[in-house]
Amino acid sequence: MATTSQPQHPSRLWRDLSLFDGLTTQPGRCWVKVEDGRIAAMGAMDSLDQAQRADCIDMGSGGVMTPGLIDCHTHLVYGGQRSDEFELRLEGASYEDISRRGGGILGTVQATRDADEAALFTTAATRLGAMIDDGVTSVEIKSGYGLSTDDELKMLRVARRLGRELPVRVSTTLLAAHALPPEYHGNADGYIDLVCNEILPAAHAEGLVDAVDVFCERIAFSREQCLRVFEAARALGLPVKAHAEQLSLSGGASLVAEHHGLSADHIEYLDDAGIAAMAEAGTVGVLLPGAFYTLRETQQPPIDAMRRAGVAMAVASDANPGTSPIMLPTLMLNMACTLLRLTPQEALAGMTAHAATAIGTAGLGRITVGAIADLCVWDVQRPAELAYAVQPGRLRHRVLEGVLTHG
Repeated sequence: MATTSQPQHPSRLWRDLSLFDGLTTQPGRCWVKVEDGRIAAMGAMDSLDQAQRADCIDMGSGGVMTPGLIDCHTHLVYGGQRSDEFELRLEGASYEDISRRGGGILGTVQATRDADEAALFTTAATRLGAMIDDGVTSVEIKSGYGLSTDDELKMLRVARRLGRELPVRVSTTLLAAHALPPEYHGNADGYIDLVCNEILPAAHAEGLVDAVDVFCERIAFSREQCLRVFEAARALGLPVKAHAEQLSLSGGASLVAEHHGLSADHIEYLDDAGIAAMAEAGTVGVLLPGAFYTLRETQQPPIDAMRRAGVAMAVASDANPGTSPIMLPTLMLNMACTLLRLTPQEALAGMTAHAATAIGTAGLGRITVGAIADLCVWDVQRPAELAYAVQPGRLRHRVLEGVLTHG
């Protein structure tokens, strides 16, 4: 018997949904129609007629639809693991203590340098696969565990390959200014020379980098050294972001805002001047509750002050081997609420619309007519349930640019 193949982007219709559009929960029950990879039409249930139903695959009714989740801060490509440091912290060692002993980031650097691209891809694909199954449709992946030209490029090539071979949109960030490699001990300025004059131009020439990040902190790089990296990035037309104010007030948030950067991330020690600069520049504040939890931090990010100033707040996993070994993005929704006191709506906006802005893809993370159809349908009754309960397996349908990948 002859069969007819389905087109790659058939028209699909979801009905009787509770809808979170990326910023707010829409009142009442809604329907959404997708065709040619984009949201073609949507509305309240009483506006759904036969013309809208025509020639659609009916995907059923009920549940909650959100934009696909966007994890805007991860370190998914790395070698080895750091469970020994987990034990040391429980015995009283601090993050800074471990770093000064040669552990922390540098502990992962050697394992990453020793691994080839195939091994790094295999382990990272497993981690990313878990995040895809939890509703992620876009993810940012940083380098920063190579700290040499060859090894930084190796990490970025693996990140690009993940985006080609897995059903997910990958944004790459060069984080060569993450830590001082052992061969540059006592010569931080010399290493920044290497980052600016060799690593960054090489990554840009190969088309491997979408943005440039720095770790502006007393155990990493000074404000002046980070400024040099930002100037090199902007000379190549690349947007910037920063790990800022995580362990102390170092001025990284103000610096990235002065360069109209995409985001300042961590920001536990963010001050009023940094908040004002971010608000004026439109720089997103990225909250990383997984690291806050794993490190048992007590310094809260200034959530109320950012709300009052109108700073957009994104939420991300910071998935990494040392300070947030957590590959479950929906858990971050819960942690953002329970640990940092966001509302469920703020947390969801933080992993959709605001996260899209934080990686420079503001056209994603929304459910509006004409938007790219990266969508999730969940087996829950209200959007707040995604933050309220920690429960894998709620994803009914996942759609990436109109293509059904789950369900």
